[in-house]
Amino acid sequence: MLEKFLQARQSTRRHFLQSCQLGLAGMFLGDAVGAPTRQADNPLAPKKPHFAPKAKSVIYLHMAGSPTQLELWDPKPELQKYDGKDCPQHLLEGKRFAFIKGTPKLLGTPYKFQKYGQAGTDVSELLPHFSKVVDDVAVIRSMTTDQFNHAPAQLFLHTGNPRLGAASMGSWATYGLGTENQDLPGFVVLVSGNSTPSAGKSLWGSGFLPSVYQGVQCRTQGDPVLYLSDPEGMSRTMRRKTLDAIGDLNRLQQEQFGDPETEARIAQYELAYRMQISVPEVMDISKEPDSMHTLYGTEPGSVAFANNCLLARRLVENGVRFVQLYHWGWDHHGSSRREDIRYDLPNKARSIDRPMAALIQDLKQRGLLEDTIIVWGGEFGRTPMRENRGGKYTEYVGRDHHPHGFTMWMAGGGIKGGLNYGATDEIGYYAVENKLTPRDLQATILHQLGLDPFKLSYAYQGLDQRLIGPTDEARVIQDLLA
Repeated sequence: MLEKFLQARQSTRRHFLQSCQLGLAGMFLGDAVGAPTRQADNPLAPKKPHFAPKAKSVIYLHMAGSPTQLELWDPKPELQKYDGKDCPQHLLEGKRFAFIKGTPKLLGTPYKFQKYGQAGTDVSELLPHFSKVVDDVAVIRSMTTDQFNHAPAQLFLHTGNPRLGAASMGSWATYGLGTENQDLPGFVVLVSGNSTPSAGKSLWGSGFLPSVYQGVQCRTQGDPVLYLSDPEGMSRTMRRKTLDAIGDLNRLQQEQFGDPETEARIAQYELAYRMQISVPEVMDISKEPDSMHTLYGTEPGSVAFANNCLLARRLVENGVRFVQLYHWGWDHHGSSRREDIRYDLPNKARSIDRPMAALIQDLKQRGLLEDTIIVWGGEFGRTPMRENRGGKYTEYVGRDHHPHGFTMWMAGGGIKGGLNYGATDEIGYYAVENKLTPRDLQATILHQLGLDPFKLSYAYQGLDQRLIGPTDEARVIQDLLA
């Protein structure tokens, strides 16, 4: 065994020296000083969809912590009438809440709503910019989930499983379709709000899929990707030669053991090399005209949702398949001033209102909205009752976690604009019309990308794993499709 290893190392060293002397020598594609890539199968190369797609890419805007639909999207005049009254017992019996104890009071909203657009879509006064683009949007007021704590609900929504270890939606999309720009990751993640979501980086992990499909987190300050820059004193030529030598060793290991993760490692090294040039270029929003910064409300160099929305457009414009934005800070329990729907919610709404409306306008004027799906929402909703943590009220006002009915919206990529879909009951407790689940959402997104959600699978632990889970309960919601 040792003799074989020494022979392999000697062969690799000889090959390394030859590549240094002869340059690329026909072994690589690309120019002599650029970013060459091996003539080998690329797991991120574009793949044919199962059928003709309506969308090529996805921008998913996740509001981590879960916004209150009753203050933003779903006005309930009846709830206003019962504000301050005890919640009926039949709505409490057999229910589990994160923090509510005993009998809480019903809570009306302090904000006004108005109907906008040809569809007469109800939008809160907290979202004045978004009210101007509602005719491009399908507002879904009947989302439900079976999880009522943040991490499991986020995992269920994004990976199809409330427990750790499953593959994220962006990973499934790049596994099924590859990506159009081989110099950028197929799946990019951008985080704002001063924290990562409760479920952490597992939300963009590849789970049991090869790791080449996991999301790549990019930053708007410093290096866009950690550890992407060359160490001090290393030239790009030296980095190229180093990667060639490492690649040879990895290929020897692949020939011997056949581990698919070795192929993923090779692809990731090569992608990282190409990203050193491409990522800083795409992530530099300072090159955008002043009109774009005014439209989005961006400040180059800051860590903000507005910057990330503009970056999302630049990324899909350059062929990235799936862009995931996480914006933290929507957990308005009312346990402090920062979690109060009167004091903090207006600030949070202001931080997303202009940029998410701008994203729709910008994509539309560039002809990109028709093949880019935008999704907005949290992991669940908020209760029609005021939270009484531990059975007691404080001076602050908020709502507890609520899985039985909440609001999301979708736009572009073959989604019907100007649509109001589904409804909750008169106080916003239950979804009572056209109820949707995370599996329905997942199936619909995959379908619009040209992927059959029932056939897209990966063999693992003796099962054909799928984003939508092992049963066929998921539905492609045809009513949402243009």
